Amino acid sequence: MTLSKPLRTVGLLGGGVIGGGWAARFILNGIDVKIYDVDPQAERKIGEVMANARRAYAKLTLAPLPQEGKITFVATPEEAVTDVDFVQESAPERVDLKQELFARASRAARPDTVFGSSTSGILPTQLQRDMVNPERLVVGHPFNPVYLLPLVEICGGDKTSVQARERAREVYESIGMRPLMLQKEIDGFIADRLMESMWREALWLINDGVATAEEIDDAIRFGAGLRWSFMGTFLVYRIAGGEAGMRHFMAQFGPTLKWPWTKLMDVPELDDVLLEKIVSQSDTQAGTKSIRELEKLRDDCLVAVMQGLKSVGYGAGEVLANYENKLFSGATPAPAKIDQPIEAQRRLITADWADYNGHTNDSRYMQLSSEALDAFFRSIGFNSDYLATGRSFYTLESHIRYVNESKVGDEIVVTAQVISLDEKKVHLHSVMSKTDGTVVATAEHIYLHVDTNLKKASPIGKELLVRLEPIAKAHAKLAKPDGVGRFVGQSVK
Repeated sequence: MTLSKPLRTVGLLGGGVIGGGWAARFILNGIDVKIYDVDPQAERKIGEVMANARRAYAKLTLAPLPQEGKITFVATPEEAVTDVDFVQESAPERVDLKQELFARASRAARPDTVFGSSTSGILPTQLQRDMVNPERLVVGHPFNPVYLLPLVEICGGDKTSVQARERAREVYESIGMRPLMLQKEIDGFIADRLMESMWREALWLINDGVATAEEIDDAIRFGAGLRWSFMGTFLVYRIAGGEAGMRHFMAQFGPTLKWPWTKLMDVPELDDVLLEKIVSQSDTQAGTKSIRELEKLRDDCLVAVMQGLKSVGYGAGEVLANYENKLFSGATPAPAKIDQPIEAQRRLITADWADYNGHTNDSRYMQLSSEALDAFFRSIGFNSDYLATGRSFYTLESHIRYVNESKVGDEIVVTAQVISLDEKKVHLHSVMSKTDGTVVATAEHIYLHVDTNLKKASPIGKELLVRLEPIAKAHAKLAKPDGVGRFVGQSVK
């Protein structure tokens, strides 16, 4: 999407769990951030969150991410909001603290800078009370981890302008999120009110000895939780009604709403006995895993779900697909140096790429080469705009050599070299190496340029040749790569 106003720098007020997640999402989308936080450990903690976020994004999408934004830690809220294009507040959930923070920050920021608050339940009208230009404040309530979960609830207060709501929407959408625009201001907004109702019932189940914390979580994660991730409640219930739909479902199950199944509006006293019971059961459930290990496990599961949903183009997968399309359609800079093989990609070998020996699966080397050469093609202007003209490249032939082993945790660097170029064909070679220079595999591919409407070969577009021909001429002066032109079964000298 195209932003109505630039988004180059964001000011973050608070760098805890949520603020750190916002920092990671903005930075990984190429946006600079300035962070104010009173915690002397904030820089270390956010650094750890960033490491987890980079790891998650490497598995989340194959689309080329922009160059990371810069992060600056500042000493005052005024410094954090000076000369920024958007502000996101994530301070502790205290009304007086947030009001004071917004009052100070709003005096220092530009008059038209929109402020978003990460509050999980405080009304924006309360937060606006002491602000300069209060019409620019909205609630932008995210969900942990902010850098992965797409939902953000946008809620305005009594003084919030339509323009501020729309600016917040476009900012959040530009970093791959799914805004939910609330029509009314309400305590807890939508998602937290739904989660709170389940939380109240869960507390009673533990209090009454009906279930443990682990059993309650199992009831969700192995059952309805999987459906909620892609359909929510109402569409699931509609399907449960069969061909007659929601009407039949309500006729069949509506009367059960009068049954005493829940203590929804009556919460147990959170006394020391119940608190200790919950904490003890949670400790048992976590076992020996640290918080960071649990975060990594959580991220891996979320990435797997979102990638799976992307394959069917539904729910959060549709949001991810749209986000990837935006990244793929972005401009890719031309290679800076063309007198040597061009670095096209770096990728960490992850556990899901390993075979039964713990080594990288054979098929992944073809994927590595293919992805890297796709990146090379984008660097010469072969993008969605070019495809829209009815022109493309089809692969005619590929060949892979397996030279050495790589394993989980290795970072692989892939280079691209033009072997030959004529009017309609380009022959490319890639080398896949560890960061220490050890070659693990090579691959070569011959691509034919085609008119996709006529389904026949056609000359490569001049707008591509203007970048491709100088590279081909420079690479023609290089030594022929080892293994080029080999055939399967050829003896090795």
